[in-house]
Amino acid sequence: MLSVLHIENIAVIESADIAFAPGFNALTGETGAGKSIVVDAMGAVTGERASRELIRTGAKSAFVTGTFTDLGPLPYFAESGISPDENGELLLQREILPDGRNLCRVNGRPVTVAQLRALGRQLLNIHGQHDGQQLLDENCHLEYLDRFGALEGPLEVYREAYSRLSEITRKMDALRMDEAEKARKVDTLQFQIGELERAELRSGEEEELEERRELLRNAADLAQAASTAHYALSGDDDSPGAVALLMEAEQALERLSGVSPELDALRSQLTNCRVQAQDAGDSARSLQGSFDFEPRELDMLEGRLDTLYRLKRKYGETVENMIDYLEQCRRELDEIQFADDTLLRLEQEWQKAFSEARKQAKDLSEKRQQAGEALAQRIQAELAQLDMPKVRFKTEFGSVEGETGLNGDGMDTVRFLMSANVGEDLKPIQKIASGGELARIMLCLKNVLAENDDVHTLVFDEVDTGVSGRAAQKVAQKLAQVARRKQVLCVTHLPQIAAMADVHFSVEKGEQKGRTYTAVEALDRSHRQAELARLTSGEHISQAALDSAGEMLDAAEDYKQGANA
Repeated sequence: MLSVLHIENIAVIESADIAFAPGFNALTGETGAGKSIVVDAMGAVTGERASRELIRTGAKSAFVTGTFTDLGPLPYFAESGISPDENGELLLQREILPDGRNLCRVNGRPVTVAQLRALGRQLLNIHGQHDGQQLLDENCHLEYLDRFGALEGPLEVYREAYSRLSEITRKMDALRMDEAEKARKVDTLQFQIGELERAELRSGEEEELEERRELLRNAADLAQAASTAHYALSGDDDSPGAVALLMEAEQALERLSGVSPELDALRSQLTNCRVQAQDAGDSARSLQGSFDFEPRELDMLEGRLDTLYRLKRKYGETVENMIDYLEQCRRELDEIQFADDTLLRLEQEWQKAFSEARKQAKDLSEKRQQAGEALAQRIQAELAQLDMPKVRFKTEFGSVEGETGLNGDGMDTVRFLMSANVGEDLKPIQKIASGGELARIMLCLKNVLAENDDVHTLVFDEVDTGVSGRAAQKVAQKLAQVARRKQVLCVTHLPQIAAMADVHFSVEKGEQKGRTYTAVEALDRSHRQAELARLTSGEHISQAALDSAGEMLDAAEDYKQGANA
């Protein structure tokens, strides 16, 4: 669960530490006080999108940390090697900088935003004010159903089969062309193959040519340098070189051989120097000859490099790329010239792939049908608890259009239907559900889906919009039920929901020295009573409102004790 949330310089919150408790946590406050900013901070520390616009004016960065405790063996731990510390705590940190960079850490270890998000989605599930709009989007209904039925495995098996079918279809489409198009394609490929084959490309050739060109361009200077070195070492008839002078010094010492050990050692050194100088002179003479070349060679070399440059502009950035392209053209030409044989083989493969994809689609569809019936029953049971006992809910199935009757999600189309009143026909949700009904249906759906995942913290950001009166009381009771097995953090404006919370936080906005500040404070019984009275009566709080708030707290406590009995 999320134990502590620390916020620095996010929007109007300069600094806040919120110690959440297990069970049901509620946050209330005036509109614009910063309640949703707390939810934004939760999203930021778990890797969700966070704009640099969140940084408080004048601050160098925004910073948020979240401490999670009582965690089970999440998949992320096995994949990343990161795990809670010896105290069982997992510390997530994120700093948002003005230049758009993000510095993220998990237990002090740097991670990317994507890695933080992958972990965060296993820790915390945020349901925002606009989630109800997803319920109106029928494109989301199939995903909801698959999540409820835990059908990720069968869906993945189907998608692998469908991917194979799609790849074969793509190859067949590429081979199916009219004769004129086929002739144009063959002419183009034959021209490209011919041009590349005539070039007689060789891997590594370009580098060798460029190295030889550099040598030829400097050949005169290189030959002159070798000649000068040879003259200095070997000399000529008129002037002795270094070799002759070393030999003269060596002979002068040789006459006194055996007289002085020091002179013998020096003579040995001179002998070594003479031999090395003689070898170096021979090498200089050989190099001098190697730098002689035909003037036409540089022109021919430049021409070859120009040919390679021209071909690279058409067929690839390197000689190796062009060789690969040549092989590709040969394969394509073979495929076209033998297209009939290839198509026959691919059609046989397609039939096998289609049969397999269809089989997996049917298996997936059967599981969806079962999940659809179970989902409808669960939603209706949940809605009955939320003061909507007459509502009928149904998962309607249709077939995918198209020649194969398949797409990337299978063979089914799915949409949710409901009837809000007795005697009314089932119709698409978006055509008949009110705002309050949508909020309650979404709460039911989220509650049902949460049962099948390992996320232990659920965040509800004003999902009670459009709900009031008796329905609000039912929503409060439902959240209390969910909080018996999950940690619930709920931003709300309804006193019935706030009263049901195990811990109640007040989010208040004020001004100091011309700046806006938001503070988050856990409320005791008396302050909770005053806050509930404010939510009920507004700015002017009467004694009757306070008494009513006290009764609301007592009733909530009685309900929770009875539910836990």
